[in-house]
Amino acid sequence: MTSATTAGRRRWAPYLLLAPMVVWLLAFFLSPLVTLVMGSLQSGSFQEGFVFTFEVANYVHVVTTYWPWFLRSVAFAAIATVCALLIAYPLAYMIVFKSGRWKYLLLVLVVAPLFASFLVRTLAWTTILADQGVVVGALRTVGLLGPDQWLLATPVSVIAGLTYNFLPFMALPIFVSLDRIDRRLIEAAGDLYASGFRAFRRVTLPLSLPGIAAGTLLVFIPAAGDFVNAQLLGSVDTQMIGNVIDSQYLRALDYPTASAISVTLIVLIIGLVALSLRRARTDELF
Repeated sequence: MTSATTAGRRRWAPYLLLAPMVVWLLAFFLSPLVTLVMGSLQSGSFQEGFVFTFEVANYVHVVTTYWPWFLRSVAFAAIATVCALLIAYPLAYMIVFKSGRWKYLLLVLVVAPLFASFLVRTLAWTTILADQGVVVGALRTVGLLGPDQWLLATPVSVIAGLTYNFLPFMALPIFVSLDRIDRRLIEAAGDLYASGFRAFRRVTLPLSLPGIAAGTLLVFIPAAGDFVNAQLLGSVDTQMIGNVIDSQYLRALDYPTASAISVTLIVLIIGLVALSLRRARTDELF
């Protein structure tokens, strides 16, 4: 084997290794996305058929008609993301730094709900938040809920469902970031007379920011497009944009409008994520 042949193989080896992933992305990501965009620019009806006419007016109709659902979806997803962060960070911190040999067992317990069906987990919350359930009864006992008030079919129940269902996706990356921190850095902060809180703020929290960023993305993106929680735990007044897409595709059979809503949601989420990541890189938080 000549040196030229060997050099040629080495040159092509990275591309050959990447080829399966590229084929996968073209077949199962780019192709459906192009089909979705093409469908959003069609006109017609289900009975007469849909024709590609570059109907940009579909997007104008989507934005002017369904902006309240977009706004509600972003708001619910943002609140659920914040709630998941407030729960997951202390939980991951305690598991990493305080649980000792039980660390991985506790981590398994955190992700254990993922072993059950998403639908089953959401349906369980209809029982937990039922009008005659323990939670509502306890809140009425302490006066936080009136006799004629309830939790189901409210924004609270939808956000609670979103937070619970996506909580492991916040806890796992934070756990990984915290577990990778060199304990000697925290000890060095203590040796320099930093208090426990100051050491956490100046050392532990900054080093765990990659996990927070990853967890935020993993929770916010699927939560913004979710429709199961709003369908089972909410009402007509708490529907999210995912419910509208479901209705347009499966009931109204208005495929161009459904496709335009989906593309708009994708662009909106990408824009919000890009803006957040840019601010996270440029802002001085500490």
